[in-house]
Formats: sequence, C-alpha cells, structure tokens
Amino acid sequence: MKFKSLAVAATVLAALAGPVSAQIKEHVFKVGIGLSEDHPQALAVKYFAEQLSAKSGGKMVARLYASGSLGNDVSMTSALRGGTLEMTVPDTSTLMSLIKPFGVLNLPLTFNNEQEADAVLDGPFGQKLLAKLPEKGLVGLGYWENGFRHVTNSRRAITKADDLVGLKLRVIQSPLFLDTFNALGTNATPMPFTELYSAMEQSAVDGQENPPATILASKFYEVQKHLVLSRHMYSAWAVLMSKKTWDGLSAQEQKIVQEAAREATLYERKTIRAFSDKALAELKKVGMQVTELPAPEQAKLRTKLQPVLAKYAKEFGEDTTGELNSELAKVRGSAPAAPAAAK
Repeated sequence: MKFKSLAVAATVLAALAGPVSAQIKEHVFKVGIGLSEDHPQALAVKYFAEQLSAKSGGKMVARLYASGSLGNDVSMTSALRGGTLEMTVPDTSTLMSLIKPFGVLNLPLTFNNEQEADAVLDGPFGQKLLAKLPEKGLVGLGYWENGFRHVTNSRRAITKADDLVGLKLRVIQSPLFLDTFNALGTNATPMPFTELYSAMEQSAVDGQENPPATILASKFYEVQKHLVLSRHMYSAWAVLMSKKTWDGLSAQEQKIVQEAAREATLYERKTIRAFSDKALAELKKVGMQVTELPAPEQAKLRTKLQPVLAKYAKEFGEDTTGELNSELAKVRGSAPAAPAAAK
C-alpha cells in the first residue's frame, strides 16, 4: 500500500513538473575569467554552476575556464557581444568604453565600505546601469565584489602620498585609471591582467594595484615586497551573459539563470570578504611589508585627485554622478552629498 501511494505521488509530481521541465533544454555555458581557479571569483562561478544544474535538473551546465585561458576581460567581453562565448565576469571599469556611466563606480575615494557598495549596486542605481547593457549585446546578471584596491610595488614602502611619485605601476586598460595614477605622480602603464605577473617579475613595471584576494591568489607576493592599504578605489565585477545566448533561452530558463546568479552573488561576497581578511594576514606571513596611509596622507590623495574627479564627473555624465551621490546619501542617511568632483 505504501509503495502504491509513493508511486501515485511520484506520478502526480512528474505531471506537475512536466510543463516546467519541457521549457528547459540542454545548455552549456562557457564562463571565462582572468583569475586563477582557486580565487573566490572562480569559486563563485563553480557555485553558480552548481545552482544552475540543481535548478534545471542537470540540463543547464556552466563550465569554468580560468586564468585567462579564453582571453582577458576586454577580449572575452567582445566575444560575448559576438556570440562566441556565453559568459564572463569582467571588472566594471572595462565596460566604460562601451557605456560611459559605468565609470562612476570606479571614481576614486567614493565608497566608504562594502555595505555602501552593496546597497548602491543592488539598488536602483546599479540596476539602471545593468539595463544599459543589452543595447551592447550583453546581459548583466549582477555585481560581484572585487574589493577595495591597494598599491603594491617592489621598490619602497609607501607611508605618505608622495612616496607613490615616480613608481611605474600597471593599471587597468582604462583612461580613468591612467589619469588617476598619473595625477598621483606615478608612471601609469595600461596592461592586460594576464601579462602582469611576468611584467613585474621582469621589472618591466614596479608594481600594480588590486585587492588583497587578487594579490594573494595571483602570487604577486613572489615579485612584490611592499603593500600599502591605500583603499583608493572600490572595484566590482559584472556577471555578464551574451545577449545572443540570453535571447536563446526560454522564460523559465532565464529565470533559472537569474536565480542562480543571485545566489552566487551572495555566496561570492561572503566568500571574498572572508578570503580578503585571511589574505592580508597571509601576505604579511609570506613576507610582504604592509603599511597604511595616515588620514592626512589620504586627504592629500584626495586633493591630488580633484582634477580627475572633476573631469570624469563630466565625462561619465553629471546627472549620473549626481544620482550616485544621491543614492550614497540615502544609504548613509544624510543630506545629498556634494558632487564627486567637490569631495
């Protein structure tokens, strides 16, 4: 009797599931990233794949291709637009060449902490930016944290703003990053992330700037001696899918992808924050000399960056910059902030 009841229940469940599963076809999504397979970003892609498989009954598969095996952020984003790659997770700064307003997320010294960034990115402002992507052949599934960026170099400890002057630093291939670091007195050198380690190893550049998780996972401590906790920029990744791929999915499949991406976003942020705390301790343990900029020196950075903030507030759109500051003011529970250029 028990077995008969179970059989009936299984039949009913199958009948109920039928219409939904019929809308789910087999799909394989290649997900290319520039970072190593043990980095929190890669772990989050694997988590996304697990969620995707579980929600689709194993029909939808995401396969990770790490360490730049499919290209760098710029070339992989281009591949998504052309429909030759399904997914990638680039730094949002690389999107500003396609959609200028994305650049406001990287304006120097904007966010005070991770919670502010979460609220702005997950709120109306961040979603409005993602809504601009389809016109460029991309679909945004959310934002993952890279973290606050810090400077490393092989030449000297940085204890004051002027210690940065003269260093040859690799930066992301973005005019904002170039102008930011040139304004701070460094010789800013744009370069794909995939070429960075060997460039530092061969002393083609003195250093670079990235969050602790990336510095540790990429083993930059092997070729860099000094780390200053400069917190000069907050950096986020955009989880992207090719619009050609997205448009080929049913409504049910799109919903599954969105749900899996949201769960992976919460997982990624939790994972990278824990990893970043451990990474800093580990970097000290393996011999990196870590310094912090005192508040007066951090203020000097802001003063040096005023022309850059003024230039890019206009370039990215003063309306967009104003919206960002208004959103930050709401998050902080204060009156609307002054424009980024006047901070």
